[in-house]
Amino acid sequence: MAVVGIPILEDLYPVTMDMWPLESKEFNRIWPFYENLKQGRFTTTKCKDCGFVAYPPRVICPECYSENLEYIDLPTKGKIIVFSEEVKGVPLGFESPLIHAVIDLGVDPVRRVLSRIVNCPAGVLKQGDEVQLAVFPVPAFPIEKGKAGTIMAERVFFAFEPVKK
Repeated sequence: MAVVGIPILEDLYPVTMDMWPLESKEFNRIWPFYENLKQGRFTTTKCKDCGFVAYPPRVICPECYSENLEYIDLPTKGKIIVFSEEVKGVPLGFESPLIHAVIDLGVDPVRRVLSRIVNCPAGVLKQGDEVQLAVFPVPAFPIEKGKAGTIMAERVFFAFEPVKK
């Protein structure tokens, strides 16, 4: 992921500009969340001791402080409650329009999530529109593996997109 046009960054990985989480086991204790995303599953954690469901996924239950957690599936479709569209002044690394929405998944205990909306032109989205999970690749991350050299760890992230009618 060299940055073309900025001579000092050409042929270098601009780690300071990387906005995506490290998803590998070596760096992240919620790596199963990302593995589930690669399979098209939207998941979070549930405590096996007290039953508390937390979103985003946690490594320790915020209710009883147990580390005895399991991953459960969340709905992959929902409805827009409220949204914002940013057309001008979009931050570096994002394309216009940058749309964020509060999405009602329709089930408790994780009823609402805040997410980006992708694959949607500005001015088209409306309150109540149905959206679905969209998993997309993000730039791979270089990981030094000693004598084995550097490997590029493939990564994904998620957003929601309007359901095609």
